[in-house]
Formats: sequence, structure tokens, C-alpha cells
Amino acid sequence: MHTPRRSPTRSPRRRGRRCRAAVSVYLYRRTLHGQGLALMRVVITGGAGFLGSRLAAAILSRGTLNDARGIEQPVREVVLADLTKAAINEDPRVRSMQGSLDDRAFVDAVVTPDTDSVFHLAAVVSGQAEADFDIGMRVNVDATRHLLERCRACVTPPKFVFASSIAVFGGALPDALPDDARVTPQSSYGTQKAIGELLVNDISRKGFIDGRALRLPTIVVRPGKPNLAASSFASGIIREPLAGVEAICPVAPETQLWVQSPRAVVDNLLVGHDVDASRLPAFRAINVPGIAIAVGDMVAALREVAGASVAERVQWRYDPAIDRIVSTWPARFDARIGAALGMRGDADFASVVRDYIAELRS
Repeated sequence: MHTPRRSPTRSPRRRGRRCRAAVSVYLYRRTLHGQGLALMRVVITGGAGFLGSRLAAAILSRGTLNDARGIEQPVREVVLADLTKAAINEDPRVRSMQGSLDDRAFVDAVVTPDTDSVFHLAAVVSGQAEADFDIGMRVNVDATRHLLERCRACVTPPKFVFASSIAVFGGALPDALPDDARVTPQSSYGTQKAIGELLVNDISRKGFIDGRALRLPTIVVRPGKPNLAASSFASGIIREPLAGVEAICPVAPETQLWVQSPRAVVDNLLVGHDVDASRLPAFRAINVPGIAIAVGDMVAALREVAGASVAERVQWRYDPAIDRIVSTWPARFDARIGAALGMRGDADFASVVRDYIAELRS
């Protein structure tokens, strides 16, 4: 009779090693706590990107985060995990790690048992996820699942902030989308983010993590070159004209967007991390406050701040592939829960443009 082989992952020897490692980490952390030394180990996936690097800088500047018990703790280490090396400064608390999240060995190295918080920002963007279904599923779903599974090995359930998207909604929607609206994605990217939300919610329900999914607005203005996101034009119509370059807008001027500046997004990620779990909704997904604005009004704000000659560098050339994705996204939210937790949108879009110009000059 055939005797099935025991899976190596279930061997008593391996379980014993994991238990001894967990005990060692626990004793080490307790020693640090008794000495009043820094405790928090923070992982940021996508840490070399523009948003991840800004978030890391904000955490390092602040120096503390609230742990899963709601206690403010000093930050001991910030791990920036990405495909490329992060441009890190001389801060000894920063560690850059290069690799892919679909590599389990890399995930195991990044999320060590003493990890306290994970900000999961890494993702294949909307346009690329729509064009290449397999890579979108591999990165946005499978890698997220690997990361969550690894978090279960942590000594204490870590806080897990999942950067979701308003693309989880689509189709026929009310004028102002409430917090409890059911997800109705109309794109592969939106579907993948919705799957991530469900995983974060259920794994939190099981007590393996203290998760929260933040549905981020379209982030404007992103620096650098255009990317493959369907919303990339929203930054391009501000960034390129200010650099003296023509920008193509692939959607109609009346197209409505829900937007937020990088500064406000970073602030809201930190609010979303620090809030106590008891204040989160039953389904741990939060619509982040933003600004509802037509694309034409974004260009008008650029004209107001930078002048007509700059705004005239925006050229309107309809692209049905981009419009098909963007037109499914909601453009107005009743984001009461996020606001009640302390999240904030920008004052107006002209201030977003002014902040970007000031950053360019700094």
C-alpha cells in the first residue's frame, strides 16, 4: 500500500525551529522594550517608488508609529522592498531590499517574524493589468496572498495597510458613493484590488493580521515620467506643461476624477495605519477623502496658477482604450468614515498645482 510522503513544511523538526525562532524574537523584543529602545520594524513594498519613498521619509521624520495595541512606539527599522534599489539616505534605520514579491524566498526575507507593520503599495498599475492579465494576477493577487501568508508567521499579528483603489467600483453608481457601497469592478485591475480587500478583511477576521484597506484616489501630481496607469494622464497634463512639454489628454474635458496630492495621500496612509482597529468598519475598507473635479477644471487650475501659455500645452486627443477604463471609475464619494478617522482631502486643485511647483523649486 502506498504511504503518502509527509510534506517537508509540516515536519516536527521544522516546526520546532520556527517555534524556537519565534521565542527568540519575542525575548529580544521584550529586552528592547525593557531598555526603552526602538521596537517598530516597518516594511514598505514598492518602497523605491515615488509614493513609497515619500512614506518612508515621513515615517523617519516622525520617528514613531502606533503598534497593534495602539501604543506609540519608536521606529527601529524601515525596510524598502522593491524590484529596484531604493535611493536611501544615510539614516541607519533604512534598509533597501531588491526582489520580486512573487518570489516566496524574497518575501520571507523581507517580512521577518519581528515585523510590526506592512504598507503594501507595490502593484501592477491599471493599464498594464488590463493589457497583461497574467502579470496583473501574479503581482496584484498572488504576491499579495504570499505577503499575507508570511505575515501569519510574525510573532504578533502585524498591522497591514493595503493600498487599494477606487477602481474596485464601476458601472452604474450613485452620484456620491457611500462607504458601504458594494464593490463592482469593471477592469482587471479593479477586480484584483477587490480580491486583495477580501483577503485582507478575512485574514484580519481570523486574527492573523490587523489589516485595513485604503481606497486611494488618483494621485496627482506624480513626478517623473508617465507610467502605464490609465490615470497617468492626470499627472501628465500638469507635469509636462510646467516642464515646457506638450501633454496629451486622452479623455474629454468633462470627465470627472477623484484626486488627491501625494502629500495628502502619505498623511492619510499614516492616519489609516495608526487608527485603532476598534474604529474601523466591519468590512475593513475605507474610501479615502479626495477632490471631485473635471479634467477641464484641472487644466483651468493650471492656467490660473501658471498662466495661459502653460495650459495651452495640453492637447486633447481622445483614446477610447484609456477612456473605457477611466469612465468606469467613480468620481465622487461620501467618505464619512475616512473623514471621521482624521483623513483629509486637499483644499482645492489649485493648491495641488502650487504645491507641485513649490516642490520643483525646492
